[in-house]
Amino acid sequence: MQLTAKEQAMLAGAEGAGVRKAIEIVVALGQIYGADRLVPVESVQVAGVSYKNLGAAGLAFLREWAEEGGQVRVPTMLNPAGIDLERWRALGFDETFAAQQSQVVAAFAAMGIEPTCTCTPYLVGHVPELGTHLAWAESSAVSFVNAVLGARTNREGGPSAIAAAISGRTARYGLHCDENRLASVEVVVRCPVQGAADWGALGYLVGKAARNRVPLFRGLPLDGPSETNRAVWDPLKALGAAMAASGAVALYHVAGVTPEARQAEMLQSGHETLIIDSLAAGYRALSGDGGPLRIDLVWFGCPHASLDEIAELAGFAAGKRFVPAVWITTSRQVREAAQAAGHLATIEAAGGEVVADTCVVVAPVEGRFRSMATLSGKGGYYAPSYLGIQVRYGDWEQLQQVMLTGRWKAGDDS
Repeated sequence: MQLTAKEQAMLAGAEGAGVRKAIEIVVALGQIYGADRLVPVESVQVAGVSYKNLGAAGLAFLREWAEEGGQVRVPTMLNPAGIDLERWRALGFDETFAAQQSQVVAAFAAMGIEPTCTCTPYLVGHVPELGTHLAWAESSAVSFVNAVLGARTNREGGPSAIAAAISGRTARYGLHCDENRLASVEVVVRCPVQGAADWGALGYLVGKAARNRVPLFRGLPLDGPSETNRAVWDPLKALGAAMAASGAVALYHVAGVTPEARQAEMLQSGHETLIIDSLAAGYRALSGDGGPLRIDLVWFGCPHASLDEIAELAGFAAGKRFVPAVWITTSRQVREAAQAAGHLATIEAAGGEVVADTCVVVAPVEGRFRSMATLSGKGGYYAPSYLGIQVRYGDWEQLQQVMLTGRWKAGDDS
């Protein structure tokens, strides 16, 4: 691996122990994966923020690195925390956990990291340009910026993302390289794909088949260019998140829509072709046994909801009263925009909550909810194993009925 004089000096400790630790991690990963050099990164996103995942040992690790002089040198954001940092008490979160979570956020802030606490930083102003190198960590965010915006990042772990932020560099391997961004699976979609649940079911099926390979989609009802046409962002957000959950897809292309697939033929010779002519298997897999169930929670916002998604829920909520708990998780900035638009008041009047900074999967809600309905492919995939919760997966029309009745009826699954 070729290092610049500045990088060699960092490795020798010229900029302090915190920077030396950071670049040691970056270089070690580069050596493991056969990188020829390091590349500067434009921004970093750090996962592993919830105290539920970090624990006391993780908190001590962060504090130690900050005390050693670890300071980020590029814009760096946080993934969701374990609570709504401002409204945790009103939402019923434990005071002890809230104090621990606040200490985690403070430790990150001591390194200069923005307490954004969202898995959709591209919805709050961090929109990377085509071809820029990043070091992002959360699986759906990695998928989105690689595919929809054409930036370049591998899926970083928590320590490696912090190391990239402090050193300003990541190793050039994997999806930072042209040759690894070609698709090896052609996905031909021959069935209707409409609402968010359809996109999630499609993502689930393709992720299971593609595993960690790069798919190229044909036949999707979308118009590009994806990097500037925000109308396609919510569908592609749902698609990519589900593929990253059921498989490990960190990049995909959509013919005629995503930037690299508009500029060149991104399909390898000798590729596999996957035909999708029905989404029913995806719905069945994400919906438990599909039988009747009393629902405790209806969850939207995995990945974090956009303002348009919150507005859609508010439009339905007007003049109604929800039977189960209804949560829509989002970023702090989007929640504030929804409040300014009047959406929060409408949703709250119906008994719903717009919850900032966190995600149900990383929040300490085990035992609080026994059953959940969602239209999120990613949320539906992770909730049973992470929370021990029964899940029913359905489209927007199905969830409307659940919100008004608190029941999932037999035969409602697609």
